Amino acid sequence: MTETILINIALVILFLPLLGFAATINLGAKIKKMYYFEIFIITATLILTIIAAFFKLSDFVNTQIGSSFTWIAFDTVKIDLGIKIDNITVIMLFVVNLISFLVHLFSLEYMKGDKRFNRYFAYLGIFTFSMLGIVLTDNLLMMYIFWELVGLSSYLLIGFWFEKKSASDAGKKAFLTNRIGDIGMFLGILILFANYNTFNFDVIYSQINLGILPFDSTVWLTAAGILLFMGAVGKSAQFPLHVWLPDAMEGPTPVSALIHAATMVAAGVYLCLRLFVMLTSDAMLVIAVVGAFTSFLAATIALTQTDIKRVLAYSTVSQLGYMIMSIGIGAYAFAFFHLVTHAFFKACLFLGSGSVIHAMHHSQELEDLGGLRKKMPVTYLTFLISTLAISGIPLTSGFLSKDGILAGTLAFGELTGHWLIPILGFTVALLTAFYMFRLLILTFHGKPGNQEKYNHAHESKWVMAFPLVLLSMLSIFIFYTPNPISAESGWFLDKWISTPETVVPESTRFEFMKSSDSELVDANFVHSKLYEETMHHVHYPAMILSVLLGGIGILFAFLFYQWKKINVDKLTNSIRPLYNLSKNKWYLDEIYNATFINGTLALSKIISWFDQYIVDGIVNGTAKITKIYSTYIKWIDTYIVDGLVNLTAILSGIIGLALRKLQTGKVQTYIVYVILSLLILLIVFKPV
Repeated sequence: MTETILINIALVILFLPLLGFAATINLGAKIKKMYYFEIFIITATLILTIIAAFFKLSDFVNTQIGSSFTWIAFDTVKIDLGIKIDNITVIMLFVVNLISFLVHLFSLEYMKGDKRFNRYFAYLGIFTFSMLGIVLTDNLLMMYIFWELVGLSSYLLIGFWFEKKSASDAGKKAFLTNRIGDIGMFLGILILFANYNTFNFDVIYSQINLGILPFDSTVWLTAAGILLFMGAVGKSAQFPLHVWLPDAMEGPTPVSALIHAATMVAAGVYLCLRLFVMLTSDAMLVIAVVGAFTSFLAATIALTQTDIKRVLAYSTVSQLGYMIMSIGIGAYAFAFFHLVTHAFFKACLFLGSGSVIHAMHHSQELEDLGGLRKKMPVTYLTFLISTLAISGIPLTSGFLSKDGILAGTLAFGELTGHWLIPILGFTVALLTAFYMFRLLILTFHGKPGNQEKYNHAHESKWVMAFPLVLLSMLSIFIFYTPNPISAESGWFLDKWISTPETVVPESTRFEFMKSSDSELVDANFVHSKLYEETMHHVHYPAMILSVLLGGIGILFAFLFYQWKKINVDKLTNSIRPLYNLSKNKWYLDEIYNATFINGTLALSKIISWFDQYIVDGIVNGTAKITKIYSTYIKWIDTYIVDGLVNLTAILSGIIGLALRKLQTGKVQTYIVYVILSLLILLIVFKPV
């Protein structure tokens, strides 16, 4: 009975935001304050989500449940759609709906006066519906449908102010870049469907567990995993498809918090979590390397950015890299834990930046900010707590989740010899603390950059301040565990989330070489007691090292920007090439423009020339030949055929006139004609 109720609640949660979107988008032009209906809908959705989470996490329903129906049925193919509810599902539902609700609330003041106010809230509704579909689905096809719907929703929200060319371009860039990753994801789905004749996660995994591999090959199973991961590379902004996310900051700041910090970009991580059990060791290694490099790349770029939202955007890319890396190294539970904690403190940071931008009359360059902690104490305090969390400082949620990921990298390095991944992970911890406190100091400390705007700045109203306070509170450790230095002793990891067992069969396993004594270790060590024991063994060294590096990053941020003990300009000039590399985002946009974009344009010009002069030339040439031939035929018809016809007619007329004279109607005359004719015949043909 409880399971049926929970499934019904989940269905209502899914479709309520769609109802809000449909009503608001259709009636918004007629009803001025229709957006209140959308806010009512998202509030009801959040309340139902809390109820569902309570039932599922309180062990009223202690097993995975689901429901499905047949959507399409042919003789040999049957496609089912359905929902799947487990602990990860309800936690993600809570994250998505809570942040969506807070963004709706925040937007009431931030977007006040916008000429498309109702449409904005309608777009928030369709986005929320799309994300909930991804979270609830039990199959790859339904996930792909909602995956594309999220892409559409993000396009609408990023380019909401489409009058600005930068905003419309950013929307197109996000949409097209994500399509590249989605093509790979679609191919991965096709590989699995072609072999298993189903899209259902659990059915596919059960067949893999029995040793039934795509095309009877481990290579194809690895390929399917990597291709599906391409969807996450696009949606979660991983290298090389990360370039769309910073430009997406052209959308309204609350949108940045909803889409590009907390939910949409986390969809890729969520996909990887759902696929985790079928990933081969080779696929996981690819995922780990991509995540680690992306995290490092984005962190180095964030060091020099001067737009408050761009710093946070690259920070998001970096933290998403952390999560992806965590999945690749096998730290499944900590990857999901960091997804949740990051959602809260990054949403707080983005909404905090929105509060600053709103107070400073939409000025978001760091050189215009400064000194705002006295003018905006609530925004400053919440921003500080979230900054401490993302920097991995003790007593925050970010410390717990990052500590687990970094411990996982050390265990991975010790067991496999891939030490580059933990080196990149700890380096990013240092860089993150530095650039985030650089952002905090330049925004809230020191002297104002723009005195006129500073004089008019003030703390935001409660509808903007309340989300900041709540999200900053959720960035404190006590909501996840009573132990401030161990997440695993708390309810989140001890009761709610655990690493699932792999379904990759023994025959598909590879071997890694253990670096210390050349002992061969099973590739699926990530699911074994060996990996868990190694993580526990390196927990405290990882924690001490991460806190030490975070402290060093914060110290250098204060030395550079607060106490000014180090001349930033002088240091910048001494490392100008590296500074320019970071400032210009490793020149990746320029490289893409010079190669893929210009290459595509050049190819399109070649194709256009071929089409115009070859294809059209053949068609037009055929038309010209036909035209000449038809002209020649017309001339013959006009002057030869018609001439002969006309001449024949004239001769016929003359003969007719002549013969008409012979027709007298007198019998005597006709007798004379007959006698003359006989005489002529006798003369011509003499009888023998």
